Amino acid sequence: MSEKIVITGGAGFIGSNLAECLSRDNDVLVIDDLSTGKMENLAGMDVRFLNGDLADLALLKEAFAGAACVFHQAAIASVKKSVEDPLRTNAVGIDGTLNVLIAARDAGVERVVQASSAAVYGSSPKLPKKEDMLAEPMSPYAVSKLTAEHYARVFLELYGLKTVSLRYFNVFGPKQDPSSEYSGVISRFISALLRDEQPVIYGDGEQTRDFVYVSDVVSANILASNAAPGVYNIASAKSISLNTLIAVISRILRKEVMPRHEPARAGDIKHSLADISRAKCMGYIPKYNLADALLETIEWYKGQ
Repeated sequence: MSEKIVITGGAGFIGSNLAECLSRDNDVLVIDDLSTGKMENLAGMDVRFLNGDLADLALLKEAFAGAACVFHQAAIASVKKSVEDPLRTNAVGIDGTLNVLIAARDAGVERVVQASSAAVYGSSPKLPKKEDMLAEPMSPYAVSKLTAEHYARVFLELYGLKTVSLRYFNVFGPKQDPSSEYSGVISRFISALLRDEQPVIYGDGEQTRDFVYVSDVVSANILASNAAPGVYNIASAKSISLNTLIAVISRILRKEVMPRHEPARAGDIKHSLADISRAKCMGYIPKYNLADALLETIEWYKGQ
C-alpha cells in the first residue's frame, strides 16, 4: 500500500537518493529550500516538491499532514561552515529540527527518522565508536547533531513520537556535488583526478575514515522506518587512510597525480571507525565494498 512520505532536504545528496528509492512505491513529498540541494537531483522521479524552509513551522505542519513517516535529512552538513557560522548551524540544525519534531507531533506523524553524524563522538582515540560512548562534539555542527538526538529522545518519551537518529559516518556516492564546500572527500578526489588536477588532503593524510556508500545509507533509512526508536551508527565498519584512498582511486582511474597537503582543519577528527552491531539488529548489513562502490561512483561522475 502506498504511503505518504516526507523528506526534508530531499533535493540534496542523501535525500535525493532516498527519494529515488522511496518514490517507486510511495507518495513522496520533498521539502527543500535549495540552498544546497538541486532540482536536477530529482529529475525523472515521481515526487512532489515543496520549496520550503525549516523555520516555517506552519508550512511544515501542513506538509506533514497525513504522512506516515518523515525522513529529516535537511542540514548544513559542514564542520568547516559551522566553525565559521555557528549561529546559522544552530538555526538549521537545532531550531529547524525542533520545528520538524513539533510539526510531526502536531500533524499526527507516527515516526521521524533523522540524519545524525559520527561527528558527535569527537576526537576520542577509542575505536570502534559505539552508540553508548560519551559524546564529545568538537564543532558547532556536531553539537547541533547531538542536540537533535536529545530532542528526538525527549519527543519519544514525552509525546510518543517514534524517533530514530542515524549517525552517518563518511557517506559517498552519486549526486554528491564535488564543487560544494559541504562535499565529502571522495567526490572531491574523484573530481580532481578526472580533471588531472592535484587533489587536496588536509593534514598528513594518515587520518582514517569509515566510508559508507549512499545506497547502504538509503537501506538503513528504510529499515529505520520500522526499527526500534533510538540511535544507530550507519557505516561500513571498515576504515581506510586518506593516503590509501587516493591511491585506490588513482589505480581505478589509471592516473598518477600526487595530492597536495594543506594544514589540518579545525574541528576535524583524526580517526573514525564504527561498531554497527546495533544497526545489524534492525537488519542493516552494508552490501557494497569500497572498491565496487568507488567504481559505481566514478562511472556516475564520468557521466556528468
